[in-house]
Amino acid sequence: MADLYIPLSDDDLSLIPLDPAHRDGLAAACAADEHIWSIYPFSYDPDHFDESFARMQNGGSGRMCYVIMHFGQIVGMTAWLDNRPDFQSVEIGNSYIIPALRGSGFNDRVKRLMIDHAVSIGYRRIVFKVDARNQRSQGAVLKLGCTREGLLRAERITWNGHLRDTAIFSILADEWRAKRAGEA
Repeated sequence: MADLYIPLSDDDLSLIPLDPAHRDGLAAACAADEHIWSIYPFSYDPDHFDESFARMQNGGSGRMCYVIMHFGQIVGMTAWLDNRPDFQSVEIGNSYIIPALRGSGFNDRVKRLMIDHAVSIGYRRIVFKVDARNQRSQGAVLKLGCTREGLLRAERITWNGHLRDTAIFSILADEWRAKRAGEA
């Protein structure tokens, strides 16, 4: 499972492990939608970006962050979270993509790349935790073939003081392989 956090790519899409050199490009990408951060646990808006970027860099809670590149430009971020190799389980989260790419299938490609990779190196369970208010993200993980497992009520307090309910989704490796085989 040591090979989880490596660069990943598919044509014009690349996931590159976070580096301090990505700071300015990621700040610009995150500033493209300052209003979205109200439904995130942490804000990456211009007023909070430095603090949130520092948290990403230190990798707290096992967080392994990527910048998302499209044709060599930083267009967002995502991460492996709650990596549990002993349980063969990992969470995908901390995801953001610039508004211009939303609804284009680009996020689907990012998640497929990550899930394909995790399954190929032996993970059997991929988890997504989504703010219950975030209907777009819930729809996206359902479209991937994930199962909604339930709702963690009042699971966390976000950066702006919101008491967040968190919807839990997962897909198992066997389910993912069957889905991919059905697409072929």
